[in-house]
Amino acid sequence: MILTSLSIATAELASGTGWEVKPEGACRGEVCVPLPPEARVDGQVSIKVLAERLAMPLVREDSHGLWVLGPASLAGRALQTAQAPELRLPDWKGGEFSLRSLRGQKIFLLAWASW
Repeated sequence: MILTSLSIATAELASGTGWEVKPEGACRGEVCVPLPPEARVDGQVSIKVLAERLAMPLVREDSHGLWVLGPASLAGRALQTAQAPELRLPDWKGGEFSLRSLRGQKIFLLAWASW
C-alpha cells in the first residue's frame, strides 16, 4: 500500500490491506493483534505501530515523499494462508487451464524466469 503519511484512516486501512481496526486491535478474519491505545487517534491509526505489530515492511521513498507498506508476515512467515489463489493460464493447445481443475490432488507448481 502506498501512503503519503504515517497515519491512515481506519476505513482506508481496511480497504487497502484487509486489516480492520477494532477495539481488540488490528483484525483480519479471526486473527487479531493488539494495538496500544496511542496507536489510534481520531479515527486514524499509526502506520509505524501497525507495521511493527504485524511485521509489515515499511519503506520510505524519499524522492516523492511516499511510504510503502508491505504485506503482513506475522511471526516472520510470508504466506497468510496455504491456499493458492485462483489461477488460469493458457495451456499448450491454446485453451484455458484452471488450477481449480486439480483440486484434491497434490501438485508441484514450478515458475521460471530467465532473469
